Amino acid sequence: MNENQRKESTQVTPSDKKSDKDYSQYFQAVYMPPSLKDAKKRGKEEVKYDGFSIPEEFKGMGQGRKFYIRTYGCQMNEHDTEVMAGIFMALGYEPTDGVEDADVILLNTCAIRENAENKVFGELGHFKTLKKQRPDLLLGVCGCMSQEESVVNRILKVHPFVDMIFGTHNIHRLPHILNEAYLSKEMVVEVWSKEGDVIENLPKVRKGNIKAWVNIMYGCDKFCTYCIVPYTRGKERSRRPEEIIQEVRHLAAQGYQEITLLGQNVNAYGKDFEDIEYGLGDLMDEIHKIDIPRIRFTTSHPRDFDDHLIEVLAKGGNLLDHIHLPVQSGSSDILKIMARKYSRESYLELVRKIKKAMPNASLTTDIIVGFPNETDEQFEETLSLYREVEFDSAYTFIYSPREGTPAAKMSDNVPMEVKKERLQRLNALVNEISAKKLKAYEGQIVNVLVEGESKNNPDVLAGYTEKSKLVNFRAPKSAIGKIVKVKINKAKTWTLDGEMVEEAVEVN
Repeated sequence: MNENQRKESTQVTPSDKKSDKDYSQYFQAVYMPPSLKDAKKRGKEEVKYDGFSIPEEFKGMGQGRKFYIRTYGCQMNEHDTEVMAGIFMALGYEPTDGVEDADVILLNTCAIRENAENKVFGELGHFKTLKKQRPDLLLGVCGCMSQEESVVNRILKVHPFVDMIFGTHNIHRLPHILNEAYLSKEMVVEVWSKEGDVIENLPKVRKGNIKAWVNIMYGCDKFCTYCIVPYTRGKERSRRPEEIIQEVRHLAAQGYQEITLLGQNVNAYGKDFEDIEYGLGDLMDEIHKIDIPRIRFTTSHPRDFDDHLIEVLAKGGNLLDHIHLPVQSGSSDILKIMARKYSRESYLELVRKIKKAMPNASLTTDIIVGFPNETDEQFEETLSLYREVEFDSAYTFIYSPREGTPAAKMSDNVPMEVKKERLQRLNALVNEISAKKLKAYEGQIVNVLVEGESKNNPDVLAGYTEKSKLVNFRAPKSAIGKIVKVKINKAKTWTLDGEMVEEAVEVN
């Protein structure tokens, strides 16, 4: 940890056990919480790149111990869990599927919506009994919630039995944090308000060997007025292309069939480089040459989706034409209040360019209803945009304020009953168009990457098409992990049923 990072982190290890009341008051007095003010800053500090290794003194720390990680939120959180699991395994810990026999429990949290935070606080309440039964159990809270001042203060006051709190910027510090927790047997808090360096060679324990996430950048500089992510994930900083390409080649050699390039704003990849001009389109063009059947990326911001990326994606092959392109609202006025930095018209122009270059492209999106000051007319603009684009599907949400964001200071003047009514109308449209899109698959033969057994029937296999449609079909278990051809017999509300025809031909 460099000197600046040391100043921006705090480790609290009181020497004597206190009552819950005294304990929380003690922390109020000495704890320096993560600073929202510092998290908002975007300086020109050089991003440093470093490699990860387990310090000699920590090797074997986990011998005879088990860990459990519960993950909330997005793909980035899931990938962070893979990294933390890799670090645990490198320390000698073994994974466990339940909390009952775990020696360390981590809650890897999400801060994007209030209900996600409420779930975590509910879980902490349940773990209080477990901690009383097993005092040697280490309980930690990490992830995006840990980067919020209000959350950390609440944990200190209400849940003083938590042993560790650390944020998104210092996951690579997990061995040190664990060691500190074992030594003190008291709460250890290490939250950096400013992002750290880009750390390479982090170990990972991926789920299965069929699909993999590859982080290509961290952070977000867009500062949409409703979003907490720029504060919890820090400024945009990109991994070097050679490191990403090496990781993808390694995954291809291991037999992975699909990779998804990850970033909070993946289209901004490379914009922070000062020594080279290199963007997401350039990266995709190079990865296109690697022998891996499917390549996706998420999540896109329309503002950074440039013509070169469209040109590269139009080459097809292993570059899939399923694009998640959050619009959030169909009203230019609401988009302006959201600080999305594009208009309804420019979004539709981008969609036109994508569909011209890739006529069969499938688009999905995110939409927020009931944003402060949203009128009935502005909501109707969202419906009309959805009809015009004909998205394959959408993630839809009722607006909820996040403390620390500009929108939280706005008057939330749309009544909840109006928000719910708008959400119902939007979802009805989403379902109607989604059903029409799925119906068109009946009778078609599609390529399906088989991921495993169906959740509802072990005799049925399940997998996804290039356009991310879930398909259920009967086939030998030997098809798992392969791309097979499936004839679609029936379209359901959200899924497709079919029968395997044969293994798919090479897609590259």
